[in-house]
Formats: sequence, C-alpha cells, structure tokens
Amino acid sequence: MTRLRLGLRTRVIAGFAAGALTLSASMALVSYELTRSELITGRERAAVRSATFDARVVAAGLNTPNPDIFGMLKTLDTGGNRRVLVFHLGGWYGRSAEPGASSVIPTSLQGLVGATGQGIQRVRVDGSPAVIVGILLTPATALYEIDYLRELDQTLRTIGWVLVLVASVVAAAGAGLGWYATRHVLRPLRSVADAAQGITAGDLSARLEESRDPDLARLSTSFNTMVDQLSRRIEKDRRFAADVSHELRSPLQTLAASASVLDRRRDQLDERTAMAAGLVVDELARFQSLVDDLLELARGDLPAQLEPVDIAELARRALQRRTMDTAILDLGTDRLHWTVDRRRLEQVLVNLLDNAVTHGGGPVAVRITADGPDGTIDVDDDGPGVSPADREVIFDRFVRGRSSGARGNDSGTGLGLSLVAQHVAAHGGRVLVLDRPGGGARFRIELPGVL
Repeated sequence: MTRLRLGLRTRVIAGFAAGALTLSASMALVSYELTRSELITGRERAAVRSATFDARVVAAGLNTPNPDIFGMLKTLDTGGNRRVLVFHLGGWYGRSAEPGASSVIPTSLQGLVGATGQGIQRVRVDGSPAVIVGILLTPATALYEIDYLRELDQTLRTIGWVLVLVASVVAAAGAGLGWYATRHVLRPLRSVADAAQGITAGDLSARLEESRDPDLARLSTSFNTMVDQLSRRIEKDRRFAADVSHELRSPLQTLAASASVLDRRRDQLDERTAMAAGLVVDELARFQSLVDDLLELARGDLPAQLEPVDIAELARRALQRRTMDTAILDLGTDRLHWTVDRRRLEQVLVNLLDNAVTHGGGPVAVRITADGPDGTIDVDDDGPGVSPADREVIFDRFVRGRSSGARGNDSGTGLGLSLVAQHVAAHGGRVLVLDRPGGGARFRIELPGVL
C-alpha cells in the first residue's frame, strides 16, 4: 500500500491549522462550560427564590380554616416557565386537576425534601430541561416548583454553535497564516530549487541573490561558492576533454590517411597483413568517432541555442544523412515549427537512427506529435527491444546494451545515447525507452515548451 507523502508546505499549513483549531476548540469548550455553569447556577438561585416566596404564600394560606389550595395556587404569579405542585395529606394539587403529577417529581427529590426540608434537582420534563425546587411546608405538606429551562437551553445551543463557528474561523485563519508563513519561509528554498534546476539544464551562471537576512546569508553564500567551484571543475574537465580530443585529431587524421593507403593496397598484401590492415582501418574509424563524440560531449555543457525550426524538415535531413529514406516519417501534428537547438536536435535524431541500425535491426518509423506546448518525437526500430535492466543505464557514458553483445556488434563508442540524453536535457526534456507495439524498441524524446 502506497503511503501518501505530503509536501513541507502542506505539513506546515496543516500544523498551523491543527494548532489553531486545538487552541480555539479548547478555549471555546472552557468558555462554553463556564458560561453554561454560570447561567444554570443563576437560574437555580432564581428558582429557589421564587419557590421560597411561593412557599410562604401557600404556607400562609394553609393556616386559614378550610384552606383552598387550588385557589391559592391560582393567585401565584408563575409566568409561562414555572409550574407549582403541592403535596398535601397524600394528594397532589395544581392550578388544575393534573393526573399523574406525582410522576413528574422524582422520588429521590421527594425523599430529600422530606429528610432535609428543601431540595433541588435538574430533570427533563416532557423532553425539556427543567429544575425542580422542593420545600417542606408541614410534615404532611410540601411545595414543588418546576422551572422550565427551554429558553436557557436554546441560548446555550446558540452559544455552542457560535463558538463552533468561531473555532472553525480561527482554524481557517491559522491555515491562512501557515500559508502566508510558508510562502515567505520557503521562498529561499524555491530560489535554491530554481537555481539548481537551471544548473541541471546547463546554465552554470545561475546564482542566488545575496540576502540581508543573517540567517539566510550563509545559505546563499555557501550555495554560490559551491556552484562557482562546480562550474570551475566542469569547465576544467570540459576544456581538458576538448583539448585532448583536439590534439588527437591531427595524428588521427595522419594515421587514417596512412591506413587508407594500406587499405587501398590490401589486395597486394598477404592474407595476414591484409587482415591486420583491415583491423587497423576499422579501429581508426572507431577511434575517430570516439574523438568526435568526446568533442561533442565537451561542447554539450553549453546552453542550447534556441531558434524556430521546421521539425519535419529536420527529421528528413537526419534520415537523408543516414540514407534511411525507407523509414516512415509520421507527422501526427500540423504544428511543426518548434523552438529548439537545430544542431543538437539533429544530432539526437542521427544518433538514435545509428543506434537503430547498429542494435535494433534498422529504424522503422520516426513519429512527431504535439500535446499543448510540448513536443514528442518517437524513433521506432525492429530489433529485440531493450531489457528493463538496461533502460536505467543505457544513456550513461560508455554503456552498451546487452543486445549489442547478443548481435556480436560492439563497434560503437558507447557515447551516442549519452549524447542524446545530454542534448535533450539541454532543452529541459527527457528521453526514455519503451516497448514498441509489435516488437522492437521505441526511443521517445519529450521536449516541454517548444511550441
């Protein structure tokens, strides 16, 4: 099972949001509990005061001859939220005949009132929260006042939703703060990434701007120093390869001219000498190709010289250079003017065609397509294909695929595909190997932003 890896910015924003949510939720919960406790406590005190006052009225009425309990209860100002019940001589009395009134008053509260003379309890009556205050008037009489808390419950619900909304807004604000912080904190990392990407594409002049921030000055200074040293090293190696290759060209040309004389007179030599002369000519040709490739590699670190190019005409030229007019040129797009380095891309096509001849049984088709601003070139061959193990290393220098040994043909220099990868990378693209439908290999060149 593949684990989802979140980016640094996402993790920081999520951390800010989670921290803000935790803090706001904790504060909201504490605020809600304190408010709820204070409101309910205040309501209970008010209920006790009201019940005490009503108890005095009822107690005074009970001291009269033939007390009218119903009449006394009707004189009480209970409003719309309170209800008074009186337990007298084993019977229950209210403003009107209320059967089942005894079931409203919990037996636990009745026992508490009988034992201590007064009690209070929170209950739910008919689905609504309420508080009941009980006061003992005489050993045989007790008053119970029910104070319904519907409006208080609604108020607490409103406060709860408001606090939830506030916590959500604070969490969103925390995420926004995290986004703002990462945008500025990660800006140096983006600068480093952009500079590194430019260096990878061959732009050795990419540098970081000097920062006035003392914490970032060391990063920019160290990075620029590293790039300077890397640039000098690459330039030194490039010049060394170029100088060596250049110095080898003159003696190689002399040797090639001498070998060509021997080759023309091979029929006048004995068999062993003629064979040796042929080997010398072949190896000198290979050596010359190697030197040419080394010179091309030495120039490959320079930035690409981009210009509008008719890609179809360029592909035809590459096929003509290798006399491969039999290969199919498939134009899958009418957008054929691409912004590329003409020399590099022609070299890429020539090298892929040579590779198809040497190791792939010859080229079958060159296909040119476009997808938005990106261009793609496929070179198909009719060979055995490239094994998955070779696809990772086939574009390294001096690496030959297993197919070359299988065919008994390793006359290449091992630099052709390396040059392909280098030239394509100079355009910011990539080259990869796929299986061609029907057999063979398909070398695909992906060039972003050329249209």
